[in-house]
Amino acid sequence: MNRRAFIVTGAALSLAACSSGAGMRMGPDGKPMPTVNRLSAAETNRITYSMVDGVNELRAAAGLAPVQLNAQLTAAAATHSRDMAVQNRPWHFGSDGSSPIDRVTRAGYSGIMLGENISETFETELETLSAWMAQPDTRDIILDRRATNMGFSWFQEENGKIWWTMVMGG
Repeated sequence: MNRRAFIVTGAALSLAACSSGAGMRMGPDGKPMPTVNRLSAAETNRITYSMVDGVNELRAAAGLAPVQLNAQLTAAAATHSRDMAVQNRPWHFGSDGSSPIDRVTRAGYSGIMLGENISETFETELETLSAWMAQPDTRDIILDRRATNMGFSWFQEENGKIWWTMVMGG
């Protein structure tokens, strides 16, 4: 009888140690530390179209026309996401001094570059979109009524940090 109680108690303690709240680390500000959101190559299309769909839902809610994913703008976004990681800072200039307009032109986009949103985070694409919508300057880029095209890409470092780039064009 004691042996059975010992086994049941041991199993219960083992399961309790597996609960999702047990491993949450808190930062010095009292908020949960970010968790690594690993993006696999198999998720590339899902993540991209999740972002495009999210942007178009927000644009529709604002009474605006949808944007289409554009290969040239996406190439410019991919180049910049990787370059920000190399520079280890989120900013709009490339390590070669290029501006967003320079990168869009190099990628062969013939329209007008309207704006670029960037982020350095551990968050998902939709959490990043939400953060962009919370700021007037990045929200204005997403909801620019002249926008007809969008480029979107990211680069993930080994430590899990994700560098997101969205480029809007018209």
